[in-house]
Amino acid sequence: MKLLHLADLHIGKRVNEFSMLEDQSAILKQIITIAKEEKPDAVLIAGDVYDKTIPPGEAVSVLDDFLTGLAFLNLPVYMICGNHDSAERLSFGSRILCKQGITISAAYNGKLEPFLLEDTYGTVELYLLPFIKPALVAPFFPEEELLSTEDAVRKVLESVPPGADCRRVLVAHQFITNRGELPQQSDSETAYVGGSDAVDAEVFHAFDYVALGHLHGPQKMMRDTIRYAGSPLKYSFSECRQKKSVTIVELLEKGNTQIHQIPLVPIRDMREIRGPIEQLTDPQVVASANAEDYIHATLTNTEELMDPIGKLRRFYPNIMRLEFENRLSSERGQKNAASGEDLSNKTTFELFKDFFQIQNQKEMTQEQAELMRSLFQSIGEGTR
Repeated sequence: MKLLHLADLHIGKRVNEFSMLEDQSAILKQIITIAKEEKPDAVLIAGDVYDKTIPPGEAVSVLDDFLTGLAFLNLPVYMICGNHDSAERLSFGSRILCKQGITISAAYNGKLEPFLLEDTYGTVELYLLPFIKPALVAPFFPEEELLSTEDAVRKVLESVPPGADCRRVLVAHQFITNRGELPQQSDSETAYVGGSDAVDAEVFHAFDYVALGHLHGPQKMMRDTIRYAGSPLKYSFSECRQKKSVTIVELLEKGNTQIHQIPLVPIRDMREIRGPIEQLTDPQVVASANAEDYIHATLTNTEELMDPIGKLRRFYPNIMRLEFENRLSSERGQKNAASGEDLSNKTTFELFKDFFQIQNQKEMTQEQAELMRSLFQSIGEGTR
């Protein structure tokens, strides 16, 4: 049984006000090509299909194209709702889609029943568990006190008895830890704010493979067969060094699961560059990588620059973020902090004079100083 595991498509997402729809459409077409070549028995999509609960119309069209492409290949699709999705909107038309081989589990309904898949090794039980939290599960177990998400997940999984001879697969969307050890996280994910949301990977002991969604970096949790597929695209600069991929899972006989990843190549990468503006705009440097990439630039120039973002954008049209590395300011700040200088004894003019030097790495001219001293005097600020 070969499965193609995806997650965290976040269709419709904007990064630093840049729409990612074109990039998402291109990467989903690439995934369809991979599916055509790999010929999996099913495609698993582990939640966060959309980026917002009310996705824009263009995002719905991109998902429609993707699912249509998979259906055209006669590939069964099993998709669950993530914390970014609206269960009602994701499940729209689900009964009709089911007849086309696209199964959507948008909200937990009190039951966790398997879909039965068959291959030469026998039966595979496939379970779909959309994103849950205690408040969503509690109405189905009124006699239970579910204080944490792990309590809720454990209770839901109690209906899956251990020790079966058949192979079992679970698709889930949660924040998973390994005996208290946190997974790799990125800035584009929903912040982890405390232990109540964490679910220990041990709760999945009854499953041969757990297809996880929620975290954007591909990674295993506790064992190789409990795995986050990761997002197909980079959605923050904290993900710059991640290798995006799709996960191929092959279930052979019971206890023999093989996993490999197929790299994804975006039409625009997300990367960081650093140096003086003269170096970053050098034609050879620009040509060394795709200038259309999404860029976070850090300038190391110490002199004042006129319109640096405009100059950079002529070479890197999709620059997303610009920062300045001001070493002299840093050294000055450290010196002032070390000396214990009491700023409360300084006049407004003296504070402004210090600020000017930090910003420009040079003292004000006599003319500038006289102008500012006159200005502060006119508004009643003492200059001593």
